[in-house]
Amino acid sequence: MRARVYTYEPKYRTSVFADPSWYKINQPALISEAKVAVKGNGTISLKLKAPTTVGTYKETFALAVEDKAWIPGGQFTITIKVAEQTVSSTSVVPSTSSVSSTTTDGYSATVLLKSIKKTLQVKGGEVVTFTAGIKNSGSQTWNARSIKLPEISTASSVSYVDSSWADSKTAIVKNDSPVVPGAMDLITFKFKAPVKKGNYTVKFAMAADNVDVVTGSEIEIPIEVTSDAPEVKDFPVIVEDTISYIEEPVIRVGVLIVDEETEDQVKITCASDFNLKDGNNSLLAEMKAGEEVEAFYKKGKYWFNRGKGLESTSFFIRFEPVVANAICTVTNFDRRISRNAANADNQFRNILEIHYNVPNDRTWLINELPMEYYLRGLGETSDLSNLEFQKALLTAARTYALYHWERATKHASEFFHVDAYADQVYFGYGQEARTPHITEAVEATRGQVVIHGGATAITPYFSRSDGRTRSWNEVWGGRVPWCVSVSTPHDVGKTLWGHGVGMSASEALAMGKEGTDWQTIIKYFYTGIDLVKRWK
Repeated sequence: MRARVYTYEPKYRTSVFADPSWYKINQPALISEAKVAVKGNGTISLKLKAPTTVGTYKETFALAVEDKAWIPGGQFTITIKVAEQTVSSTSVVPSTSSVSSTTTDGYSATVLLKSIKKTLQVKGGEVVTFTAGIKNSGSQTWNARSIKLPEISTASSVSYVDSSWADSKTAIVKNDSPVVPGAMDLITFKFKAPVKKGNYTVKFAMAADNVDVVTGSEIEIPIEVTSDAPEVKDFPVIVEDTISYIEEPVIRVGVLIVDEETEDQVKITCASDFNLKDGNNSLLAEMKAGEEVEAFYKKGKYWFNRGKGLESTSFFIRFEPVVANAICTVTNFDRRISRNAANADNQFRNILEIHYNVPNDRTWLINELPMEYYLRGLGETSDLSNLEFQKALLTAARTYALYHWERATKHASEFFHVDAYADQVYFGYGQEARTPHITEAVEATRGQVVIHGGATAITPYFSRSDGRTRSWNEVWGGRVPWCVSVSTPHDVGKTLWGHGVGMSASEALAMGKEGTDWQTIIKYFYTGIDLVKRWK
C-alpha cells in the first residue's frame, strides 16, 4: 500500500496551499513509487497554490500508510515566501531563521524582543500574555498596527482566540503614537492556549496600515499544553447588547458509529422523496419515498447501492428529503435487537449523512436538523415529569447545544457538533413521537437560552445532588462565575449522582412540583445569568 502525504501540525487540517491537483484538501500527493525498498529512495511531487496574502508561511506535511500508521521520521516542513503578484513565481527557501528584513513597499520589520523565548508550558485553555518588541526596519512610518493570526493559522482547527481580541483573527489593534523608521514598538497582547494536551506552535504577524503582513514581523511561540482544558475554556461567542434574532441553528448530531452493529453499512429510506448527494453537493440520485439505499465507506471511497449495483464517490454521502424535516429510517439499525432496548429509535428528521473521519478511523452517521427538532428528540427526562421542570431542563439543554454549535470545536474532527450519547441523550423522532409533553415544553421555550456577560453560557446539569451543587472550580478547576455551589434542600441525605455542577435535575423537579416557574429554576442554579430569546 502506497504512502501518502498529509497536512500536519495539526493533523489533517485544511491547507491554504491546497491545489486542484490534490487528492483532498488535506492530502496533496502519493509517493510516486509503488514500492520502496528498505533504505531506498522515494519520490514525492506536489503542487502548492499560493494564498493571496503576502508573507512568509511554514507548511508541515507528514507521510502515512493509509489505514495503518504514520511513518516515523516522515515529517517535513517547507518555508514559503509569498510575494506581491508582480513576482512571477513563488520561492521555496530553506527553513532557517524566521526573521527577515526584506522591504515590501517600504514596510519591513525585525522582531528584536520576545517576552517568551523558550517552549511555554501551560494548561489547556490558559490565557497567555505576550510582549514583542518589533523594530520598524523599513522606510515607511507605521500608524495603525495590529497583531493577527496569519492566513495559514486561521485555516487550522486549533483556536488561540481570547475574549480580549478585536475579532477572531486580530489579537490587538494599536492606534497610538506612530512608529517611525528605526524605532521599536512594544506590543503586548493575549492569546489562549489550545484546549487539548500536546505540542503546538502559535504564529502571529503584524499588520500595519494597509499592509496585511509586514515582512519580518512573524512571531512563532512554541507551546506545550500539559493538560486538557474544561469545555468552557473555549473563547466566548459574544451576543450583542441589543439582541437581534438569528436564524434557528441547524445542528449536526453524531447518532451512530457505522460498524459491525449494522454490518459496516447503513440502509436508509425516507417518508418523502429524497435526493442522494455527495459532499460537493453534486446530485448522485433521485429517490422516491420508500425506496432504500445502502451506503458504506471503504478504502478511501463511499459506496452506495440504489438498486442498480454498487456505485462510488470520493466524497461523503448525504440523504436529503425533498420535504424539509421529513422522517428518514435506518432500516438495518434496531436498538431492540442490537442493544436490548425498549424501542427501535432508528428514525430521524431531516438530513442523514455518512461521513468517515481519519483521526479516529471510523464512520459516523450524522443527523442534521433544526435545533428545536433536535430538542424534541432528547431523552433527558420523562414525558410525565413536571412541565416547569421540563422547560428549565430543555432550556439548559438548548443552551448547551447552542454553545457547541457556536464554537463547532468539540467534535470538529468527526464533523458534528454534539454526540447523541456522550453529550445529551438523543433518540430522534421515536422519542419525539412518544413524548408530547416534551414537545410542549420545547415549543413554550423556543429560542430561549442562558446568557452571562454577553456570551452564551455553558450550562451543565446532572441527575441528583447530596444537599448542595458543586462549583465549577471544585470539579474541573477554573472560575466560571455562573456555576457556583448552591444549596439543594430536597436532595439532603441523598447520594450524589453525576458531576454535581450546575442544575440538579432532582432538586429542579422538586421545585417545579412546588410551583416554581422555569425561569426561577434556571436562575437559581446558574447565578447572575440572563434568559434571552435568540431566534423566533
